[in-house]
Amino acid sequence: MALPARAASLEIVGYSGLLGEWELTATVTEDGSATPENYSGPLSMKHVGLCTQDGPEEKSGNIRVQMLPSSPRMEATLLMDGVECRYRGIRSDFYNGTMSCPGREAVPLKLWVKETR
Repeated sequence: MALPARAASLEIVGYSGLLGEWELTATVTEDGSATPENYSGPLSMKHVGLCTQDGPEEKSGNIRVQMLPSSPRMEATLLMDGVECRYRGIRSDFYNGTMSCPGREAVPLKLWVKETR
């Protein structure tokens, strides 16, 4: 999927964890920097695994995304509950990579990006 040259905003959805037990959703807009491929906005993560007993755990925060239309790579910084995590992925039909958070093992994170105007 090729990214549009100048999208107004992007919807990002994905799944994280060894079993895809965390669902990620975000809507990001260009952040106004000199580089138009930088986006930022709020994000939400919901635990959708089977082992939740008191309802799904939810986390919210912010995400900053950098991607170039001419490159298959995406880098992102996710900030949730004061913890900054890093993501690096490569695009095929979706972005496939890993998310690394301090003091934890890296976990798989798959992201799909869709332009929303």
